[in-house]
Amino acid sequence: MIVTRSIIPNLLTLANLFCGFASLIQSTHHNFYEAGLFIVLAAIFDMLDGMVARLINSTSELGVELDSLCDAVSFGVAPSFMLYMSILHQMGDWGVLLASFPALAGVYRLARFNIQVSGFEDKVYFRGMPIPAGALTICSYIVFYGNNAIIPTEFRLHTAIGVSILTSLAMVSTIRFDHIPKPTRKDFKLRPFFFLFFTLSFVVIVVSKGEYIFPVLLLYIFLSGIRQVYALFYTRFRREIDDEAIEQPSESDPFEDD
Repeated sequence: MIVTRSIIPNLLTLANLFCGFASLIQSTHHNFYEAGLFIVLAAIFDMLDGMVARLINSTSELGVELDSLCDAVSFGVAPSFMLYMSILHQMGDWGVLLASFPALAGVYRLARFNIQVSGFEDKVYFRGMPIPAGALTICSYIVFYGNNAIIPTEFRLHTAIGVSILTSLAMVSTIRFDHIPKPTRKDFKLRPFFFLFFTLSFVVIVVSKGEYIFPVLLLYIFLSGIRQVYALFYTRFRREIDDEAIEQPSESDPFEDD
């Protein structure tokens, strides 16, 4: 075996997979806080492997495929299993089906991303919610809301179903979701609102020791959806105006009928 510098980001990617596996083990023992921590660690390794690969100029097709396979476990299977073991097991076979939605949607989203990606450069927007964000939405709900007194017992099952469906739809949708901004002046000028939103969200999450990850990610989903709806209506409105301008000749039009 030839050892190249690409082994460094690939080891970070495999660390992501190990964290996903460890999360599954913790979920079987109903240690959901630890299971959620391993998913957070997996997300950190997932971010680091791409950064290191670009830093040492060792991006490769193998790295992209390996990353997707590991993400499918850490951010697809692990949070879905966590959701089933913590709450949705109460529904029996229906719970298995509903808990599987984030895993199915996440794997589909990864496959769609792999055939659409052109190059290894950073993207400003994702098409559909990134699978790590979907996983963090689910595990933060379970750790901080689904298994404590904040949500009344009679509503926990319904909210868990809602979270499963919402995150699944967000991942398979074509809604544009912002990429994590870089701490540069150029990125701030390009997306000042999202830059400030991300900075404030990060501070709030750190101060709350992770408790506000779930509401922040819900806000991320809804703001992205609202922007998409606005863009669709604006584009349609502009098209109608342009069509009217073409169809209605001006007073000086030499081809206008007498």
